[in-house]
Amino acid sequence: MNRKPTTPDGLVIVDKPSGFTSHDVVAKMRGIARTRRVGHAGTLDPMATGVLVLGVERATKLLGHLALTEKEYLGTIRLGQNTLTDDAEGEITSSTDASAVTREGIDAGVAGLTGDIMQVPSRVSAIKINGVRSYKRAREGEEFDIPARPVTVSSFSVYDVREAVAEDGTPVLDLVVSVVCSSGTYIRALARDLGAGLGVGGHLTALRRTRVGPYKLDSAKTLDQLQQELTVMPIAEAATAAFPRWDVDDRRARLLTNGVRLEMPDEYAGSGAVAVFGPERRFLALVEEQRGKAKSLAVFG
Repeated sequence: MNRKPTTPDGLVIVDKPSGFTSHDVVAKMRGIARTRRVGHAGTLDPMATGVLVLGVERATKLLGHLALTEKEYLGTIRLGQNTLTDDAEGEITSSTDASAVTREGIDAGVAGLTGDIMQVPSRVSAIKINGVRSYKRAREGEEFDIPARPVTVSSFSVYDVREAVAEDGTPVLDLVVSVVCSSGTYIRALARDLGAGLGVGGHLTALRRTRVGPYKLDSAKTLDQLQQELTVMPIAEAATAAFPRWDVDDRRARLLTNGVRLEMPDEYAGSGAVAVFGPERRFLALVEEQRGKAKSLAVFG
């Protein structure tokens, strides 16, 4: 009897193409990996390209914890035009000559958007307002406010400033930028807010995610490459790369997998999710320290 080959548990690091939603990539991966158990850690807008972390089979249980990690982007911000979506996919709503904007002004604006800031997500984001997605409310022409929320922009750098002329003849400036930020930060909202602060408007014209937590673009594969050869990072390797590691002996491994809350060493206090490994490098669980004990987040062993 021919048995269907089993799909390995682990992460797939995809270099997402432009024009695909994150859900499109998940649907494609279900076909490639021949399993329904595929999910993603943190969405990327259709326009954006770059690192999208997928979990296959049991590794889907890691995804919610991976989604909270730091992310890194390369992008282009156009100063001088606002759009409905704060990126190049939306209709242009205003144009303003940006030729008088100075590099000093840009640097000051960027500095004001670096660090711990309050950010209002784009109106066409997937944020839920009273249970309804913001983009759905926007599409239906509703008037509504999105509350600002705290995000951290660890680094916001401008590598190049290029003079250009928009299609409608407006002199604009295109900024090549890199951003390192916390989960939940909208790069198109940074573009919008930078333009607003400079009085000329702004939107994002290109975005490439180069890192999610420890997973970088150099380990990502295109969908075409994955169609040729499915490359899965084993779940134990993925957990080791992303979380602090705690090795336990056989007795404590048995207790942990049977639901006993073990005493945790002080060094893991406040670490968030911790990967627990038993003998023979067997990945057992993700736990977090709670009042000195290990509270299970997901059990694998």
